[in-house]
Amino acid sequence: MSGKEAKAVVPKLRFPEFREAGAWEVKRLGGYLVGKPEYGVNAPAVPFQENLPAYLRITDISEEGKIVKSNRVSVDLRAKREQYLSVGDIVLARTGASVGKSYKYRSKDGKLVFAGFLIRIKSNPEKLNSEFLFQYLYTGRYWRWVEFSSARSGQPGINGAEYASMLLPIPPELSEQQKIAHCLSSLDEVIGLQAKKVQALKQHKKGLMQQLFPAEGETTPRLRFPEFREAGAWEVKRLGEIYRFKPTNSWSRDQLNYDSGTIKNIHYGDIHKELNRT
Repeated sequence: MSGKEAKAVVPKLRFPEFREAGAWEVKRLGGYLVGKPEYGVNAPAVPFQENLPAYLRITDISEEGKIVKSNRVSVDLRAKREQYLSVGDIVLARTGASVGKSYKYRSKDGKLVFAGFLIRIKSNPEKLNSEFLFQYLYTGRYWRWVEFSSARSGQPGINGAEYASMLLPIPPELSEQQKIAHCLSSLDEVIGLQAKKVQALKQHKKGLMQQLFPAEGETTPRLRFPEFREAGAWEVKRLGEIYRFKPTNSWSRDQLNYDSGTIKNIHYGDIHKELNRT
């Protein structure tokens, strides 16, 4: 992009109280930050220890911008106060396949020192709501910029100066930023709760399957519906005894078509397209 800032824009959907507030401006991110983007600590990770600072690396950030705590590590150094993340700080991946990935620090994640392949930015709270910025980092517009800016020979990457030069569409009123941030972050909370419910159901199903199917070496499942409790043991057969396999055929793909063929047939690449239409 050129050095000029882009023209003002108006979102297609806007909260009623801001419909007459004027167009959004498109400004360089650096003008809305406290200081310049900062690089993390260049030190190797060590096994997690309570007496050492917890270490945040690119691999510790999920696709949803949450911290992955299943493989916590530490960094062996006497960290200074400014090396720890503060509430509202956003870190951005600067290199590799994860370039552009982001994480917004939350106090519930505990004290964290961020690694050297991450860049920290601090929004100026009088100009830019940090949650509004974080939500923007999941838009298609942002990821198109990442793809364009990181397209280099060799490993892709975006440095701190390039992040600061990114054009950001921003409402003229801070209150509109806050309203958008609250709306989208509330949805994130609902999504997170639903994800936990889904995970719990998956675990429940897994437990049921272990009991509804006989364990290895057994012929009777441990859990059975009442009407089948006296139905006897399950048989163990080879799949070929109960299912007729056709190793090859002379039918064309048009004839083996789910919608209009002689035989309804699902090809490997058609599974999601044909069977998940609801």
